[in-house]
Amino acid sequence: MSSMHSTETELRLGVVSYLNTLPLIDGLERAKGVRIFSDVPSMLAGVLEAGGTDLSLCSVIDQQRATVPLALVPVGQIGCDGATWTVRLFSRRPLQEMEEVACDTDSHTSVALLRVLLSEQYGLTPAFVPIQARNVSMVDWPDVVLLIGDKVVRSGPSVETHPFQLDLGAAWHELTGLPFVFASWFCRADIDEPARDRVRRLAIIVDHARRRNARRIPNIAHQHAEAHGWRTDQAIEYLESRLRFECTPRSLESIRVFLDAAAKIDAIPDPQPLRIADDLLAPA
Repeated sequence: MSSMHSTETELRLGVVSYLNTLPLIDGLERAKGVRIFSDVPSMLAGVLEAGGTDLSLCSVIDQQRATVPLALVPVGQIGCDGATWTVRLFSRRPLQEMEEVACDTDSHTSVALLRVLLSEQYGLTPAFVPIQARNVSMVDWPDVVLLIGDKVVRSGPSVETHPFQLDLGAAWHELTGLPFVFASWFCRADIDEPARDRVRRLAIIVDHARRRNARRIPNIAHQHAEAHGWRTDQAIEYLESRLRFECTPRSLESIRVFLDAAAKIDAIPDPQPLRIADDLLAPA
């Protein structure tokens, strides 16, 4: 990650370097006056809280766990409306028999979503054990493991070894009829006016990038799929058909439903209101 030192006018953006974030961020590395910090979703909220970034792409549940108030800036998201492909539970035996789940630590939201789904659909409350999934070899996967991101496609367990699988996006849609949002742009809610101006300028920049990149998905896939471990045709279908990048009233409703469900099973110990910083957006 880049140095946190910056000038008062520098715009600091926290991003994730998965294939599924490229429709939000591709081209931003060339934006004048923007410094980009890259990390996994579960780490970016802490950097934002500490003042290291002005706007960051964070797991949605981290707004609930933050030590300072965070607000969602509705200029883009990583979501799905059905199967997502890259947030998946793998098991060697039927899900009803699981007692322990090894959980990829890259996303706090995905772990909370799994807890909700297992409780609501199966009446299960297994133990959840964190693992650094990036450091696990392909032959050493636990009996039951939750994985997120490109590693699901690139090196996740096969159906031969882990025949019982659950796509969390599909399971949530079956349960609620709603889309699901894994990550969105967030800023601190307690910022002064100079910081608000930086967030406002970044919000305009990332909103324009998302709109531009929506027309460039095949190009993005051709340029980046191989480096992320995807086939190009697979990446195009994933980015064009599986994922949702625009923040909508329906996706915001889904976040609220998810946070309520997570609070009900104590995945959120101290529920907070979902703050929406729509006042930061410039008129269209």
